[in-house]
Amino acid sequence: MLAALTILFIYNLFGIPAAIIGLPWTVISGDISMVYRWAMWIMHAGLRAAGIRIEVVWRTHLDPAKRYIFLSNHVSNLDPPVLLPLIPGRTSVFIKRSLMKLPIMGYGMRLGNYIPVDRDGRVESAKESVTHAVRVLSSGLHITSFVEGTRSRDGRLQPFKKGPFYLAKETGAPVVPVSIWGTESMMKKGSLKIYPGTAYVTFHEPLDPNSFATRDELMAAVRRAIESGLPDWMWVDSAI
Repeated sequence: MLAALTILFIYNLFGIPAAIIGLPWTVISGDISMVYRWAMWIMHAGLRAAGIRIEVVWRTHLDPAKRYIFLSNHVSNLDPPVLLPLIPGRTSVFIKRSLMKLPIMGYGMRLGNYIPVDRDGRVESAKESVTHAVRVLSSGLHITSFVEGTRSRDGRLQPFKKGPFYLAKETGAPVVPVSIWGTESMMKKGSLKIYPGTAYVTFHEPLDPNSFATRDELMAAVRRAIESGLPDWMWVDSAI
């Protein structure tokens, strides 16, 4: 539990003053950029203090003038603080609507223009999230989604949700597949215990949605790219 307590200490040590100073400034100025940079630094600092190392492989060079949709697998609650500070520029995130109701954190997510997602399975809910995401991309932000929709219990790649692929086909925004592993052994699903270790992150070549005839073809290509950055045992060939 020492690693978890260390992360909590760092987050409180820096996060509370950042919120006290940054949130009023954001409300007054209408600009969350400063708070966003602080939040990314605090997340990264907490991991480093807890003995969590990050090894990153970039298989591409991103165009700073473009906005991308980053689609990653999801194996641990450590994935967001590992991944988000690595993304150049500012990104919005698809996130469970219930998290937007949390005090302070939820307010910050709303200021950051995060995209709430309902897990009720209704087509109307999915369309609402995609419509929101289109506006976010148009505002100049990247979008990041853990494309399985929830954490994998055993680390193996799960079936993908279709919402991000509707978004990609509708907007034509290039898709960057991202592979994460190592975090599954540092913080397992259903556990609050965190162990030091190394997280491995690979950013793959962007995929142009217009190069694929259908949404399913794009989904299959993203899956192949993510699999290529994971150990073989995490693959599940039959799930798409």
